[in-house]
Amino acid sequence: MWSAQDVARDQVRRQADGLDVAAVAEKVAEAAVRERETAERLRGNGSFYEFEMDRERLAVIWLAKHAEWRRVRDLMTAAGWSVYEPEQDVQGSVWAREREERLAGALAAQAALGERRGEGADELRAEVRLSAASGRLVRVVAGRTGLRPSEVLAQLAERIVVGEGGTVSVPPFAPSS
Repeated sequence: MWSAQDVARDQVRRQADGLDVAAVAEKVAEAAVRERETAERLRGNGSFYEFEMDRERLAVIWLAKHAEWRRVRDLMTAAGWSVYEPEQDVQGSVWAREREERLAGALAAQAALGERRGEGADELRAEVRLSAASGRLVRVVAGRTGLRPSEVLAQLAERIVVGEGGTVSVPPFAPSS
């Protein structure tokens, strides 16, 4: 869901909060080293551990982090800030709001899907194999009523009565469309 730029911008925004220009400059240098290391690993000149994310994504994230740290450094220098405060970073705040809106939308969509699944949770989908004789009877009824065989079986199932002794029966009825 999150692009490499989203990940980088979010992490840098949180990590830079309260840092002075010198500390941000150190982060720029560290990101440059990490970017170079992941690029080398991507070319096969280093090893990745099994628990690390895929090589391409990690390399792209470090590229984006390096760019974002440089942007923060340049912003602080141009604005004359002694300390980075995320609330003062207009562009960073716009990006943060956009991420929050996308997250809220994704969570709302996930909740709606959960509700739809919950509504359907009581439904049963089944594949039924009938004997030749039973299958012919269901097809005949379906043909007479204009229903599909599955609809005839669904109406039949809706009328099941379970007796006290566990016996199952269906009172006589006329399937209808």
